[in-house]
Amino acid sequence: MADAYLELLDAAIQHVERLKARGVRYVPVSAQLLEELGRGLPVRAVRQAETVLAQPVHRAAANSFAETPTPRLPQSSTQAGLSPAPTQPSPAISAGTLSPETKAAAFAELRARALACVKCSHLAASRKNVVFGVGNPSAELMFVGEAPGADEDIQGEPFVGKAGQLLTKIIETMGLARDSVYIANILKCRPDMPVGSVGNRKPRPEEMQTCIPFLHEQIDLIKPKVLVALGATAVEGLLGHTVGITKLRGNWRTYRGIPLMPTYHPAYLLRNQALSEKHRVWEDMLQVMEKLNMPISQRQKNFFLKSAG
Repeated sequence: MADAYLELLDAAIQHVERLKARGVRYVPVSAQLLEELGRGLPVRAVRQAETVLAQPVHRAAANSFAETPTPRLPQSSTQAGLSPAPTQPSPAISAGTLSPETKAAAFAELRARALACVKCSHLAASRKNVVFGVGNPSAELMFVGEAPGADEDIQGEPFVGKAGQLLTKIIETMGLARDSVYIANILKCRPDMPVGSVGNRKPRPEEMQTCIPFLHEQIDLIKPKVLVALGATAVEGLLGHTVGITKLRGNWRTYRGIPLMPTYHPAYLLRNQALSEKHRVWEDMLQVMEKLNMPISQRQKNFFLKSAG
């Protein structure tokens, strides 16, 4: 039995265990897939799979995912209380051992659950689309925002409005393409607004806590080398900090074992046109490029150099 086959089988068993823990009781499987899995399957693997699938799903386990909010991360006393206690990755499938096909299937299953989610009934009632995420599922760099806005809600894709266009320019200035990174939000639904009102409201902490397990699974599947948190609300949702983005930006943190760079939200740069603020964001992106061992040209190093003075 090839090692790759055993790794794939173990990953599938882990995936089923995670689904069971979340209250999923039935998983559609085609007859063809069952036949293919049965060919040459070792007795040990068959018995392990039978044990997992035969165990009853307890109602307490099913309710825990739907009703228990993600706990707030405790703040550490180091660095004046700005560094959170490191978070441990969830016991998810090891994305590095999955084939592209298997990872795509896992992403499709996760996306289907997110699209069907109605945990926040007020958001489910007002949304036009669930904004799951977009980009390369094997990206080394992942950007995380707070929540979709009106444009994103209409198109079903994160960062497509004016702020999204600016983020795309930043990504391209780094020498990357938008579809080579991954972009997602903590909240997958647009925060509901009163009828007739315009603009976007800040997502509430309980809304982010309810939705963030989807983001955790995205991170665990993608396994990016660097995360970028866009704006104060995203940082608050991820790290639990409310001390202000001006104090946090430009300083590395760690989230789920991955280096995290907090920086300003592109929408802030649209409101504040000062070149000094754009320069600060670019400094943050240069740090990200260095962390990823990306080549940095002299032209990239000198962006906004004159405005810094």
